[in-house]
Amino acid sequence: MEVEIRRPGGELASRPLHFFWMVDCSGSMYGEKIGAVNHAIQSTIPEMRDTASDNPNAQLLIRTLKFSTGASWVTSTPVPIDEFDWEDLDAEGVTDLGKAFDLLSAQLTIPPMTDRALPPVIVLLSDGCPTDNYKDALNNLKHLPWGKKAVKIAISIGQDADDEVLADFTGNRELVLQANNATALTKMIKWASTAASVVSAPASRVVSASAGDGSSAADTLLNKDDITAVSGSAPLVLDMNNIPDPDDVGAGDVW
Repeated sequence: MEVEIRRPGGELASRPLHFFWMVDCSGSMYGEKIGAVNHAIQSTIPEMRDTASDNPNAQLLIRTLKFSTGASWVTSTPVPIDEFDWEDLDAEGVTDLGKAFDLLSAQLTIPPMTDRALPPVIVLLSDGCPTDNYKDALNNLKHLPWGKKAVKIAISIGQDADDEVLADFTGNRELVLQANNATALTKMIKWASTAASVVSAPASRVVSASAGDGSSAADTLLNKDDITAVSGSAPLVLDMNNIPDPDDVGAGDVW
């Protein structure tokens, strides 16, 4: 569902920004980990709404995808952030990440996406290693036009998570956020959910559709200072400087 808001005279007031939660619900997430995910995402919804309300350039639409033994949509259609409610997830089974990538890829085509949408944001949370052949599915996702333009963030939960897989997904190790306890996980989820909701940059930071060196903007999305995904004239900017430092998080129980 995409609701277009129009200004007087017919000018579009905002463009859809699709935000996807991809949550590992395998058996290793059972207990404290999945409980922390549920609590953190639920608690960050008000902040996402506040951030989105300050963004006249975008309409934030949320969906949740879970994967364990198989994968399925928790939120079957995109929901405006003002109407979105988090549904607590349980954990059991294996880690069929490839099936999750297949479901996601099916939603990153036109239709159901529109050519006027902003680059989507995908946040993947996982604590283990894929148990299916995920590589073909990920390769397909990365070659879709919207898969290339998407801002991809991964949250690595616990010391057993396969960070190589997560870095392959994001395309940049700096966007694999480490969370080895509940406090760190909450901070990383809150950063990912609100920072990636900021659309359009000040005039001094607007970039063109070309990087200036012959490469496309999609090829130069990731750098140390910020990430800019270009769609038309309205870039989505992700401030890398504000990523929480996991070393600053109190120890507590380490996963």
